[in-house]
Amino acid sequence: MKKIIFTDKAPAPIGPYNQAVLIGNTLYTSGQIALNPKTGELILDDIETETNQVMQNLKAVLEATDMTFENVVKTTIFIMNMGDFAKINSVYATYFNEKTAPARETVQVAALPKFVNIEISMIAIKEN
Repeated sequence: MKKIIFTDKAPAPIGPYNQAVLIGNTLYTSGQIALNPKTGELILDDIETETNQVMQNLKAVLEATDMTFENVVKTTIFIMNMGDFAKINSVYATYFNEKTAPARETVQVAALPKFVNIEISMIAIKEN
């Protein structure tokens, strides 16, 4: 049975979707952008700050299900500019142990919601 996940420590959905869905021990997060959950404002100062806010939002969703980044098995990163890849990767890497990091793809896209520069979604599994 699917369980809808919501935490006020991550941005509320801005459309007909949820922050995450838990099915059994598998969590599917929606893509997160750099919205500050307290103010609703976008954090677009620079790509590193933006990426950090995205990861903090994802951390909050993971924590709402008693998971951490160690539970993440797959990520998808959508970026506007592949030239930002190294900067994004340096921030992203601080959230994972390189030896147990998840599988990942990074895709450059033409546009993202609210014209942000990055969006990340994750799949995590809670081990019994």
